[in-house]
Amino acid sequence: MDFRTISVIISREYLTKVRKKSFLLTTFLGPLFFAALCILPSLIMFMAEDKGKKVGVVDSSGIVMPYMTDSEQIDYTDYSSRSVDSLKTRYFDMDLDALVIISELDTVSKTVSVSAYSQKPLSVDMKEAISRNVNNAVEEYRLASYDIKGLRQIMEDVRVNIPVATYTMDDSGEEKITSSEVYMIVSLVLSIIIYMFIAMFSAMVMQSVIEEKSTRVVEVLISSVNSLELMFGKIIGVAAVALTQFFLWIVLTAVIVLGVGSFIGMDAITASAGMQGDQMEQMAQMAGGLGVDPGMADASGMTESIERMASSDSEMAAVLSTLAGLDYAEILLCFVIYFVLGYLLYASLFAAIGSAVENEADTQQLQMPVTIPLLLAFFIAFYAFKAPDSQIVFWGSMIPFTSPIVMLARIPFGVPFWELALSVGLLFLTFLLMGYISAKIYKIGILMYGKKTTFRDLYKWLKQK
Repeated sequence: MDFRTISVIISREYLTKVRKKSFLLTTFLGPLFFAALCILPSLIMFMAEDKGKKVGVVDSSGIVMPYMTDSEQIDYTDYSSRSVDSLKTRYFDMDLDALVIISELDTVSKTVSVSAYSQKPLSVDMKEAISRNVNNAVEEYRLASYDIKGLRQIMEDVRVNIPVATYTMDDSGEEKITSSEVYMIVSLVLSIIIYMFIAMFSAMVMQSVIEEKSTRVVEVLISSVNSLELMFGKIIGVAAVALTQFFLWIVLTAVIVLGVGSFIGMDAITASAGMQGDQMEQMAQMAGGLGVDPGMADASGMTESIERMASSDSEMAAVLSTLAGLDYAEILLCFVIYFVLGYLLYASLFAAIGSAVENEADTQQLQMPVTIPLLLAFFIAFYAFKAPDSQIVFWGSMIPFTSPIVMLARIPFGVPFWELALSVGLLFLTFLLMGYISAKIYKIGILMYGKKTTFRDLYKWLKQK
């Protein structure tokens, strides 16, 4: 291969892509999106609340209404003396957002049943607020039924919620307070970004190949350059575009976050990051079908958790200490290495697919064996923070087709050097092998027209010398 020719192709591909309006838009809008992820969640959380809702209550049990205390979100009105049927008949004239009917007290099971009627479906916040008040009332009734003096106080004294302070120790025995939630967020963000980049820019290579083939431009190019030079020049050119965009995103996002932080205070942004940590952990638990701690199961539990994260000096110190202690140079270096090698691996495969078809509609069948490992890697990486040294995560970080995404998700938790070296070595060797295979397919497929390519055709092309 003539590297001089490849450099010309790289330059052409790079300049063509960076001059496009779509590149400029995504480059400058991307940092705004990432900055918004840091700042907006806390604002949205506090603004997206029910306020001034009116709820009518018919309490046939006689024990619940005292616990229906008004708040900024809900005003309760006692209609216990009224007939339920008449209230339902006049509901639309009463300016109520909901009508709550509480049954008579079941003295055997010591509980009540609750029904809520409304014109529109109740919001989750309203339903949980009503449920919480009813639960408190029934709980107090049950405690009182034991006729044990000071039972409530005993229950309060027994109930504990002890936080676990986590520390890491280096070889010299120096201790440093850390926050597992920060590592979790970093792990998820890294895996999402590298998955998005590899999938997006590899597909860009395939689309570029298909476009040049369908417009017959490739026939002109092949007359001037070798097909292998064209393929690798195109792949490396798009990689240069991706890295340019990535570094611009880092710089612009940092400028935006620091600029906003100078106005609203970095403490608010840090607290917002803590809030996202709690939310992401709960979402991961729900997605995985795991049991959520009952104390966190309702809106009040989430609010209390957020308030603890925002107000606790020790937890905030752990967050700041963890952020300060992250080895950003290692993370950035590993990101670049795994992105470049992972991209080269998948881009060569996507380039081969693009050369074998005449339009994007024909790529679906050939794409499936390539996209499945990418999706599998993403799913493994999404749960890597739960057990970064588990067998499935370890092997996911070693197998070349999944290692770019899974290993990067493990990096924040610390990975032995030998594992990194082995993973990178296997990934590099696999890229060389797949690059060779893809080059053989590309060399033949780029000039093939008029027939829908099958896997059997690809195998025949590989056998040709």
